[in-house]
Amino acid sequence: MVRAAQRSGKAPRPSVWLEGRARGGGRGGRQPSGLDRERITGATVRLLDAEGLATFSMRRLAAELDVTAMSVYWYVDTKDDLLELALDRAFGELVLPGPESGEDWRADLRALAREYRALLVRHPWLSALAGRFLNIGPNALRFSGVIQQVLGRSGLPEHGVTGAISAVFQFVYGYGTIEGHFHDRVAATGLTPDEYHRRAMNEVTRDPDASDVIGQSARIMEARGGDTVEEMLERDFTFALDLLVAGIETMVARSRG
Repeated sequence: MVRAAQRSGKAPRPSVWLEGRARGGGRGGRQPSGLDRERITGATVRLLDAEGLATFSMRRLAAELDVTAMSVYWYVDTKDDLLELALDRAFGELVLPGPESGEDWRADLRALAREYRALLVRHPWLSALAGRFLNIGPNALRFSGVIQQVLGRSGLPEHGVTGAISAVFQFVYGYGTIEGHFHDRVAATGLTPDEYHRRAMNEVTRDPDASDVIGQSARIMEARGGDTVEEMLERDFTFALDLLVAGIETMVARSRG
């Protein structure tokens, strides 16, 4: 989904997708043997998945590819250029409904939301980059275009489409980001998500200042149902998405009334 880059006092950084040199790959001089932009972008995604964004560097990537850092710089000017390419590569994993999917707009919207959530969980580094860059790569633009087409079929007036996109996909962005961080944190402990959740709940209830809130949260979770963390996350996501779809339906009906 296209997001504006965060504001700062500096001029906005140009996108790698607006620079012909970066799109085509290659500075002046002889092209490094055995490398191409697709290979280094794929390696970047794998490295970010394995080690995270904080430790990523061009030097580390070069070592992973068994080349020199200067060989990588033949294809991109900066690390940010490469991160932007990796971000759009990840967006390319999304399975998007076609223009004639045959599904109701509600089903297509739910499918898009689930795809985006899964992507954020699968690549925990993605959420930070999605807020950093313009997101005008071909895969990000394709995703945004399909979202607009789906919500365009909902019957919302045009002036309401962007608000509906924000409501649904900023919710998914937040939900998927937190879920991805949770799984990262769990993986670092060597526990399963259910073991981690039980241990965390037991520990936090020892704090008298937190016990009332945690006790109320436990009662709410019990009423909601779900025996495992995965089931609880899925039920919350589904219910919240249903609320948003119902809200869009209400706004459509109001615009026609």
